[in-house]
Amino acid sequence: MQWYTYIIYSHSADRYYAGHTQNLSLRLERHNSGNSRSTKHGIPWEIVYFEVYPTKSEAMKRRYGV
Repeated sequence: MQWYTYIIYSHSADRYYAGHTQNLSLRLERHNSGNSRSTKHGIPWEIVYFEVYPTKSEAMKRRYGV
């Protein structure tokens, strides 16, 4: 299964957040649900960029390089 490294943006907080996941649409829903501590302030979030990787370790390396 593929992995994603993504960047989301909040206009209300004027802030970016980078993460990695296997399910991009579900992860965005969770960010916008208010249950994610790191992104509960700034709702709504929108995906502004993503890349696809074959393994979790590659996605994580890219995330921490952003």
